[in-house]
Amino acid sequence: MLLNAAYDTIPRTTTPHSGYHFDGSDRRFFEGWYWRLTLPGRGQSFAVIYSVEDPGSQRPTSGVGAQIMGPNDSYLLQYEEGTAGFWADPHELALGKVFAASPGCAPAAAPCPPERFEALVSEGFQVQGGRHQGRIVSREAGVVPGPAPSVASARWDFQITPRLGWGSPGQRQLSTAGWLAAVPIFEPHWQVLMAHGSASGWIEWGGERYAFQGVPTYAEKNWGGGFPSRWCWVQCNSFDGHPGTSVTAVCARRGVRLVPGLEEDVGLIGLHAAGDFHEFVPNKGDIEWEVEPWGTWRIHGENAEHTALVEASCPLEAGTVLRAPTADLGLAPFCRDSFSGRVRVRMWRRGEEGRAPPVVDCVSLEETGAVEVGGGPWWSGWKARAAMAGGVKALLNLPVDVEGLTGWLPGGLRPKGL
Repeated sequence: MLLNAAYDTIPRTTTPHSGYHFDGSDRRFFEGWYWRLTLPGRGQSFAVIYSVEDPGSQRPTSGVGAQIMGPNDSYLLQYEEGTAGFWADPHELALGKVFAASPGCAPAAAPCPPERFEALVSEGFQVQGGRHQGRIVSREAGVVPGPAPSVASARWDFQITPRLGWGSPGQRQLSTAGWLAAVPIFEPHWQVLMAHGSASGWIEWGGERYAFQGVPTYAEKNWGGGFPSRWCWVQCNSFDGHPGTSVTAVCARRGVRLVPGLEEDVGLIGLHAAGDFHEFVPNKGDIEWEVEPWGTWRIHGENAEHTALVEASCPLEAGTVLRAPTADLGLAPFCRDSFSGRVRVRMWRRGEEGRAPPVVDCVSLEETGAVEVGGGPWWSGWKARAAMAGGVKALLNLPVDVEGLTGWLPGGLRPKGL
């Protein structure tokens, strides 16, 4: 009980790896944070994406970016070479960057009081206590060229209330990639921070203000040396007639740092439905997928109790290119996303698929799902089955409680990110 006491005081929606993982080493490193707000109507979402590349280094890839994907596949990026002025908490979900201070104010690599943000920050962003504030302009000098900006500037101020983390409601939340995410084995690591929440506030997008109250919200993050060489992703937490239901499905060809050059195909489906959490992962079941270069996604999972099928589609003309952290070029155009996905999720008791009605059957509201393909090449479809190395699978299945073992340590002694 003593080992768990400190950790158990954390709110039950807080996931492991909420903090900033950079440990001061000189290896190639990035960390990126993604929040998605689903507004009513097809394609009417916002994604706010922050990333830091090679903090404190002299590499040409070192920099900080704030990207926003807006309604109808619109886009904006502000980027600055170097990472001076960026800050992030090593154990809490809090970060920020001042690109330009207001006249008469000195930029600081530290959070400013939320009530003073507008007065102190001319260009920049911060996240603390669930409150997001920002003001950015289109500025891309020093970054790999990509999609043209859709608007000249954006401002925002909204508060997020988490409802679901990654795990069963009311219980300790889980590492999305298992306990091995606490050590630098995979490239990259990934954590769903919030499978479902609500956001209230406003975003000003090119002069047009979008005000919202209690809209569905989702958050995740990645960290490591670069994104996978190939991946696909489906996410939705706005299902017709099923409030609070959330699904995240991903398939990726990721690196294994223990063996340079080795990659493995892995996949995952995480489903929160009717008060329960169902996880389909290759170390405890089977994941297979069939994805076209663009337009259709089909991901199937099986665990000891259920089978699940996530199907998604979007118009061929939909989508925009986003930048993502790459191993060689830093932040560069590397994926295509759309908020106009039609997502259907079904789950059956194991052995009943095709023979009995599903116990879960949900369809996204007004084509509000998020879909993505990344890396490549994507000259043809991708049909595969997760093939995790036997040794990695055995390690993941060990009952190691990293958070319980480290949660009682003082902040200065806890591993970065936890």
